[in-house]
Parts: sequence; C-alpha cells; structure tokens
Amino acid sequence: MSMLAQDAPPLHGASEGLPPGVVEGRARSNPGHRPVNTEPAVVRVALTLVALVFLGLFIGLPLLAVFVEAFRRGVPAYLAALVDPDALAAIRLTLVVAAISVAANLVFGLAASWAIAKFEFPGKSLLISLIDLPFSVSPVVVGLMFVLLFGAQGLLAPWLQALDVKIIFALPGIVLATVFVTFPFVARELIPLMQEQGTAEEEAAVSLGASGFATFFRVTLPNVKWALLYGVLLCNARAMGEFGAVSVVSGHIRGLTNTMPLHIEILYNEYQFVASFAVASLLALLALVTLVAKTVLEHRLAEEDR
Repeated sequence: MSMLAQDAPPLHGASEGLPPGVVEGRARSNPGHRPVNTEPAVVRVALTLVALVFLGLFIGLPLLAVFVEAFRRGVPAYLAALVDPDALAAIRLTLVVAAISVAANLVFGLAASWAIAKFEFPGKSLLISLIDLPFSVSPVVVGLMFVLLFGAQGLLAPWLQALDVKIIFALPGIVLATVFVTFPFVARELIPLMQEQGTAEEEAAVSLGASGFATFFRVTLPNVKWALLYGVLLCNARAMGEFGAVSVVSGHIRGLTNTMPLHIEILYNEYQFVASFAVASLLALLALVTLVAKTVLEHRLAEEDR
C-alpha cells in the first residue's frame, strides 16, 4: 500500500519537474489557466468600431438611401409607384416564381439530403458536387444555358415548337433559371445536420415496424424542421432577388416577364428614380423581414444544439 502511494502521481503540482514547453502547452490547452481573449480592451473596442463603421457605410447607408429616395416626393408618390399596373405585375410574378422555386427546391433538398446522409450508393460524391455547382456558375451563364437549350434556335426548339410550348421569354424559363440558382440552399442546410444525427433513430423506428414514409415524417422531418425552415428562408430570399439569370431568359416584357429586380432596372434606366426606389424599398423590406426570421431560426437552432 505504501509503495502504491509512493508511485502515484501527485495530485497538486503535477507540472513540477516537467520541461517548460510542456507546462506552457498544458496551460494553453486548459482554459482555466488564463482567459482565451487576451487582447486589451482598447483593441476589442477598436475592432468593434471598425466593424460597425464598415457595416454602416456599406449596408446601413445604402439601405437608408433607398428609403429616403423612395419617399422623396411623399407617401402619395410612393404608393402610386407600387400600385402601378406594371409594378403590380412584377410583384405578382416575383411571388409566383419564388413560391414555385421554393417548393421545387424543398422537395429536391429533402430527397437529396436524406439520400446523401442516410444511404450509401454509387455516384454519391457526384451528386454532392452537382448540388454545389450553382455556387460556381455565373447566373448570366445559367440564363445563356437555358437559351441554348430552349430558345428559338436552341437544341430543343423543334420539339418545343411542335408541342407549342414556350419556355424562354415566359414563366417556365424564369422558373427554371431561378430554381437552378437557388438549387443548393435547402439541401446544403440539411445535409450536414442529417449526417450528424446519423441513422440510429430511423433504424429504431424501422425495427419497430414503421414504414419508410412514417419514419421520415415522424422521425427525420421533426429533427430537421428548423434547419429546413432556415434553408427555405434563404432560398426564398435568393429567388426574389435573382437578377442575372432571369434577365437573360425573361425578355424584359413589361407586365408579363419582368420580376421586381428587372422592373427596378427599367424604371431606373428611364430616370423614374422615385418609382424605382419605391419598388426597391419593397425588396429591402422583404430582406429585412428575412433577416429577422433568419436570426430567430438561428437562435432556435442554437438552442437545439445545446
């Protein structure tokens, strides 16, 4: 017993006799030895001020300028710009395209993330790469791709003309372009979360006799609901603000194929500044609402992680 006591490592002062480098390494790895943040208060305040000034100059001031210009001629002129028939048509088209795009990406994002996170199959890495493809392709190039496929001189033009189907310069082309550029948002929010959760709960549900759909709706979906809403929110914001791809495939037809961003550009080019900023302020308001909802969802996700 005495020999064991002599051989046991000391409870206190265990770093005695160790090289200085080892002692310093232990101190660095143990947050109890010293605070992680060792910068002086002046440095922290300076960095915070730099960040606030940067945000104010490049985000706050432009947003403020949009609303100031929108109301420069008063509320009646602002409302008149929003109830203009072309503006109403642009708003309506934007909402329709966003709704269709979000629904399509919702279905695809759930299916793709479930397959990638829960199963092993040939071509899995290729599928992940294809999901990320819209991040690396310019939206203008996306629009040109659809023109080359579905345009009057496109590869599928004879077949489309025979069926009397119009894709380019119509709603289907705008939806296709928007779906492509918003492709990754839902899937990319769900894949890491589903991979982290693993398959234990699904396997337990199946072992208890649950069907595949019952397992999905009662086990998988409730576990990812907040991440799913977060992805839908980002997808919707991107869909409503898309300009490049939609600009190529829309044809800029007033009252028919102009979304809100395209309508803003046309008004601005025609020197109708109050009207253009009025419609832009509506998009800005939607962005602010999205930001608030995004903050709430991030808070809920953080609570679930804890």
